[in-house]
Amino acid sequence: MRTTIRGTRRRAVALTAAVLGAALLGGCAEDSDAPGATGSSGAAAGKKTTLTVGVFGVFGYQQAGLYDAYMKLHPDITIKETSIERNENYYPQLLTHLSTGSGLTDIQAVEVNNIAEVTATQAGKLVDLSKAPGVRKDDFIPWKWAQATNASGKTVGLGTDIGPMAICYRKDLFAKAGLPTDRNAVAKLWAGDWGKYLDVGERYMSKAPAGTAFVDSASGVYNAVISSSAERYYDRNGKLVYKDSPSVRKAWDAAMRAATGKLTARLQQFQKSWDQAYANGRFATVSCPPWMLGYIKEKSGDAGRDKWDVAAAPKPGNWGGSFLAVPEASRHRSEAVKLAAWLTAPEQQAKLFTKQASFPSARTAYGLPAVAEAKHPYFGDAPIGKIFAAAAEGIPHQVLGPKDLTVNQNITDVGVLQVDQQGKTPEQGWRAAVESIDNALDQ
Repeated sequence: MRTTIRGTRRRAVALTAAVLGAALLGGCAEDSDAPGATGSSGAAAGKKTTLTVGVFGVFGYQQAGLYDAYMKLHPDITIKETSIERNENYYPQLLTHLSTGSGLTDIQAVEVNNIAEVTATQAGKLVDLSKAPGVRKDDFIPWKWAQATNASGKTVGLGTDIGPMAICYRKDLFAKAGLPTDRNAVAKLWAGDWGKYLDVGERYMSKAPAGTAFVDSASGVYNAVISSSAERYYDRNGKLVYKDSPSVRKAWDAAMRAATGKLTARLQQFQKSWDQAYANGRFATVSCPPWMLGYIKEKSGDAGRDKWDVAAAPKPGNWGGSFLAVPEASRHRSEAVKLAAWLTAPEQQAKLFTKQASFPSARTAYGLPAVAEAKHPYFGDAPIGKIFAAAAEGIPHQVLGPKDLTVNQNITDVGVLQVDQQGKTPEQGWRAAVESIDNALDQ
């Protein structure tokens, strides 16, 4: 299996956090104002409690100095993080440890594509964090809170980041193709309809600079469109319905229009050829959540400075996000709950956005200067805090299922890719995707 998008996304954030962090304007809230900042845990003088945090990839808490800040506020606490690079290796181990009640860290990260399964099948093994001191449900985006809350009202995870999407576009290529370049004017071209986005693509291709395409990949189009739908692969009763899902059909048709209409550069995201295409200016648009900005800057280099800009997407969608959970088997459950609450508090989420490009799931953070005033000079001083906050508020409450990731990857990496890169027909691509999904789910 190839690296999951999420795993790649974590490394992309790690690679480019410094360049984005340096670009964001606005101050960060003082740690002393945050939940849990009122003193130590009360452990015996001179005796420290070690809290362990298990994550996949780079969550940024260590890199942003949040662990150090918490330990300074709580001298009797030591924090140790363990990280497994790829979520497809991390998650099976987490399930095994939860089933046995051993081998768990005090805090465990859970990826958004796994939260539905964890909430449905492992809630009894995890602490209800809605009752944690300092945690307020209203601080969080409602759909993010709901994703980790089961039918009984137990909240097994606190939201860390989310990935509200925009469209990053090349102003210089748009100008050469006779399209507007102002970000507000660009957003109006496709506002409210992914079909209009593809209409713009056809206009672009009619006058496209030689060697360029409108969008990087058909898979990117598919993921962008499907991310803006509430029901995708499962219905609200938990039944797998991707074969008959109107949302899947809409996203598939959009991807096929892009592929067969030759609007794409026929690339696969997070591959070397995709990275090189940024440097060579081979495509004019790409769907981008906040964490993608630093990646684009890194791969496009100095030559791309002020050529890229950021506009609102046709419809709000989400790409990425995680949660922090505390196992009932934690050796230091009370202290772990306090740390999880502090790490996901609005003030810390705002600081993490500034330092690591992780956009807050705590909506209260959107009013803090670190988010509200954030601009990115590489992208023409685009007001990214306002753009992504507006997108975050509009993201639908998505129905998640236990095998969302399996279904999505096989549609994009098998079905869409065969049409975009191998010249198969849309019918052939869909049959290949369904066969691959059925085989994967039967294992």
